Amino acid sequence: MEGTEFIRKVRKLGRKRGVTVAVDNSHGKGSHAMLRFGNRLTTVRKGELSRGTLHAMLKQLGLKLDDLN
Repeated sequence: MEGTEFIRKVRKLGRKRGVTVAVDNSHGKGSHAMLRFGNRLTTVRKGELSRGTLHAMLKQLGLKLDDLN
């Protein structure tokens, strides 16, 4: 999964659950950005995400992979 696709899916989930989702490109270097899901944060890379990175980001946001599908 690409980082931009991950952001898009988290935004959709936030709208569905009524949770605030914000992306802050100024708090990341190069191709990274900060993603806020409610009161939780993670750093998202814009390129391809490895499986371990994806699961770590989901854990930081308190989500599971099934939540995005």
